[in-house]
Amino acid sequence: MIEPISGFSKLNKEEKIDWVASHYCQNKTQAKKIIKTYWNTNSSLQQLHDEFIENTLTNLYLPLGIAPNFLINGKLVAIPMAIEESSVVAAASKAAKFWLKRGGFKAQVLGTEKIGQVHFLYMGNYKKLKSFFTFLKPKLLADSASLTSSMEKRGGGITDIILKNKTEKLANYYQLHATFETKNAMGANFINSCLEQFATTLKAEATKYGDFTAQEKDIEVIMSILSNYVPNCTVRAEVSCPIEELKLTPELTPQHTAEKIIQAVKIAQIEPYRAVTHNKGIMNGVDAVVLATGNDFRAVEAGIHAYAAKNGTYSSLTHAKIDHGIFTFSIELPLALGTVGGLTNLHPLVKLNLEILQNPSAEELMQIIAVAGLAQNFAAVSSLVTTGIQKGHMKMHLLNILNQLGASEIEKDILVAYFKTNTITHHEVELQLQTLRK
Repeated sequence: MIEPISGFSKLNKEEKIDWVASHYCQNKTQAKKIIKTYWNTNSSLQQLHDEFIENTLTNLYLPLGIAPNFLINGKLVAIPMAIEESSVVAAASKAAKFWLKRGGFKAQVLGTEKIGQVHFLYMGNYKKLKSFFTFLKPKLLADSASLTSSMEKRGGGITDIILKNKTEKLANYYQLHATFETKNAMGANFINSCLEQFATTLKAEATKYGDFTAQEKDIEVIMSILSNYVPNCTVRAEVSCPIEELKLTPELTPQHTAEKIIQAVKIAQIEPYRAVTHNKGIMNGVDAVVLATGNDFRAVEAGIHAYAAKNGTYSSLTHAKIDHGIFTFSIELPLALGTVGGLTNLHPLVKLNLEILQNPSAEELMQIIAVAGLAQNFAAVSSLVTTGIQKGHMKMHLLNILNQLGASEIEKDILVAYFKTNTITHHEVELQLQTLRK
């Protein structure tokens, strides 16, 4: 039976690896070998990676690919994508190439407002709290001035603070609801520092406020934290072309193709079971670029999925229509991103990826990532309504299957050629490999 360990974080890396391998791995020697195989041979670079998080053992690599030929607002962009799933980069590249000849992608940022909240309990008269807030607001701004001065020089800062009464949902619950502009920074640390100062000022001023009773002065701050739901930090991207240019397959006319795509999107708008998978395909593109540029994909995921349910039911993030003979496919996403701070200044590959993207501002990166999600969704929906999703996906997945089965390079060449004209399944690949070896 494995006993709990005390002081694990104080062990050096070798000791941590030895403990994990000894207690949790069947072959200790093999486990340690695998862990060390993924260390970077550059010791300084490995130390940099070790210090990103706590209790680091090694690195888990994801493939970093490039999807070229994205024409975005008239500018040609090659998009770095970090992802493990087969066919994502290929699908994005295919969509980019298709729309390159049809005017490319148009994108615009609709807003950049970030949100943070101080959640607190107040036992007393709401009218008195409102009067107190009128007195408090200038002090909140004054007390946080030292935190906001640098951001304000860059054109950002606190844009507003309002008092929200949430007592209908939870007894005695109120918020200081603050909005921020953080320019090229994602801004989480900046926002949280401001909010914690707000909380300190709130409690201190409440104890001195003459119109409060003793109970009303005893405001309890529950927590101070930014929100990853950013419905006013959004970007829109779209592609469009005359219907007759939407020739994707010999089996369907462009008109029929457009109508099927529109119906597929409508199904995702009304059917949550389909919408989740539909939007997951969008996130294949979004997350891959978010990861490649050192941004927080968990925050992006949470915010986007909340946005997809903003009308009370989970729904498609993309839209499709025909208007006067023009087919339009579009997306609207909330994206809180940064191109300065965090990993963007630390991770050498992240810095290189941002350079490949021509060092975009945060707003430009919002546009690029929205386009990546739109391209991915167009590729997926187009395949679904024409040839089916498996044909292209399994073609790209074939090498993964062959590697799992330990195929040699010669065997791979033979079987890749064979499956160009035959249906790919794991069982069939295994069968053909066995036949070949006989």
